[in-house]
Amino acid sequence: MVADADRVRRELEGIVGPRRVSVRPGDLDTYARDMWPRLLLARRAGATPTMLPTAVVWPESVREVAAIVRLARNLGVPIIPYGGGSGVCGGVVPRFGGITIDTKRMAALRGIRASDQVVDVEAGLSGERFERELTRRGYTFGNFPSSIYCSTVGGWLATRAAGQLSTKYGKVEDRVAGLTLVTGTGEVVDTDGPRRAIGGPDWTQLVLGSEGTLGIITSARLRLSPAPQLKVFRGFEVDNVAAGVEALRRVLQRGLKPAVVRLYDELDTFVNSFGHHHHDEAAAEFRHTHAPVPLPGEGALPPLPPPPRATDDDGPLERLLGMVRKARHGLRGDAFTAVLDRPRLINRVVGTVAEKIARKGCKLIIGLEGARLRTEVEAALTFAELERAGARDQGEEPGRAWLARRYAVSYKMSPVFRDGAFVDTMEVATSWATLLDLYHSVRTALGKHAVVMAHFSHAYPEGCSIYFTFAAHAPDRGASERLYDQIWKDGLEAATRVGATISHHHGVGMLRAPYMAGEHREAMAILTALKHSFDPDDIMNPGKLGLAARRWEAR
Repeated sequence: MVADADRVRRELEGIVGPRRVSVRPGDLDTYARDMWPRLLLARRAGATPTMLPTAVVWPESVREVAAIVRLARNLGVPIIPYGGGSGVCGGVVPRFGGITIDTKRMAALRGIRASDQVVDVEAGLSGERFERELTRRGYTFGNFPSSIYCSTVGGWLATRAAGQLSTKYGKVEDRVAGLTLVTGTGEVVDTDGPRRAIGGPDWTQLVLGSEGTLGIITSARLRLSPAPQLKVFRGFEVDNVAAGVEALRRVLQRGLKPAVVRLYDELDTFVNSFGHHHHDEAAAEFRHTHAPVPLPGEGALPPLPPPPRATDDDGPLERLLGMVRKARHGLRGDAFTAVLDRPRLINRVVGTVAEKIARKGCKLIIGLEGARLRTEVEAALTFAELERAGARDQGEEPGRAWLARRYAVSYKMSPVFRDGAFVDTMEVATSWATLLDLYHSVRTALGKHAVVMAHFSHAYPEGCSIYFTFAAHAPDRGASERLYDQIWKDGLEAATRVGATISHHHGVGMLRAPYMAGEHREAMAILTALKHSFDPDDIMNPGKLGLAARRWEAR
């Protein structure tokens, strides 16, 4: 028998006090979702969430988290970890009710061990505050996702996140020396990479990316790098996507490690160039990045720039819709939705126009950072390798413009939903050998239903990720949800057919859960065994990561 809400609230108040527990309808509604676009379709239609938590609680220590988990186990209710709520896969949706644990009151940067270049940090600290504090001390963690203002360190770890500079610094799992986890039994487990047995498994890596299904990450020990003394950004042009992919492969497999790698396909290149203008603050920001970074104790850097204002340059998709509006000037304000209803035609026509107008090919952005002398040498070698591969140097301005707008995408999607359409992104990855097959397969699959463009980023010696952006429209909520589901089904099945991974860094949640078995096959039995060991009662975020939730589905 599931415990009633009043009892859950009373028991939680006994652990953290009444001020850090809520069963208010407004709070339950807020914690019923993240930024998964499919949920935004329902919200736009005015629908009430059907999957609500029973209660929300804000613990302040690992001891309180452990007590809450033990309580949930005794009462027979699920636990849903919640960081910043910036996920786009439905990872924090309380499918079967339960207690949502918001970790943001556990936000201490406990200390830096300079001799080991590691930092101990609690999971609820926001990404922007974390990096700002590290910068002030002369370090960087190197993870700069578009969601840096509204995501947390714990969320990064739970989803194996990757920031815009992952080619240099790696994904977050490459930067973790150890962590503290509260399992589904309420046990507190510490993992520590440097101290683990040489012949044993890396328990840290087993937990990373588990999206709260094995336990709640409450703190971590993370590896740091010195704050860069020099940042260099440059734009190049290549003849086409294939030429750009080959140029990037040559750079990465030569052992060079640029921080930023972004290759835009023809349509994305064209849309990025439509009505584009640069801001004065972009130049100021670029000049700042070339200034030496003070060593620890020699003075603090300015904070990260604020989130983009509404007056900043639009993102590529919003510029694409702006083009459509201009083309349909004089018609109704929602005329662009009629254009999105013909995705195959638009992809073909706009693609042809893009190829004719953007005859110079595809845009490529490269950025390098680090110690001054090393960065200067590495930049020269990188630019020379790109030119040997046929890339044409366009100077600093394209890289400067990207830097000024690099967080804007997270703030530019709302107008699309307001106008009756929807937009989403799909990031998949594979080896260099099959990268072009992946690009063409997924782009074709998505192009049947939506206007689609893509860029290549997060490149490594063994392969690269592709980031598809798509927009579509349907007449009502039900039709929009069916279309949305079909787009994802066709896209992920296309990725699986060529042997690619279904997610590079956005996670799995509810969105990709049905496709986990198609990629991992027999390995899902190992994940299921881990789940049973860490969480024998299946209370930790049930129904996520492709794991069965038979206990809860039967109720």
